[in-house]
Amino acid sequence: MCDYSLHHVASRPATVGDKLVTTKFVNTPTGGFAAVDNPNVAVCLRPGTELAFERDVECEPAFGILPSRKIGQRLARFRQVNMEQPCVHHDALEFPDGKIVLVTRLREGQRATVLQMPAALRGEHVAVAASGSSEWALERLLSTVE
Repeated sequence: MCDYSLHHVASRPATVGDKLVTTKFVNTPTGGFAAVDNPNVAVCLRPGTELAFERDVECEPAFGILPSRKIGQRLARFRQVNMEQPCVHHDALEFPDGKIVLVTRLREGQRATVLQMPAALRGEHVAVAASGSSEWALERLLSTVE
């Protein structure tokens, strides 16, 4: 899914293995994810998608003069929040320690890899990684970083 304010931005769905970067999209008040090699196209994540960041995730400060805030986590699961409120940002990341951060609050330029997509809903066709295991995906990611 892509947040409501990205409906006028070119977009595509995420796939396992995508290399993403956090960005602010032109002519929108919203930040989100784009492919590293195509920064003008929003990459939309489905709730339950798991991401691994290259470094600890950082958020924009509440006030522009303060430094960015480090979350202290590299793994996150995409989810949507405040769905009962139509005109607020819904896209968020949930971290293993329970912290939830709106995607639009992420500092620009952070890189992440899509580790695993959520299970398919009845009737949906989703490509499944050859192993089907997030442990395998994490091992593969770590081997490329080292």
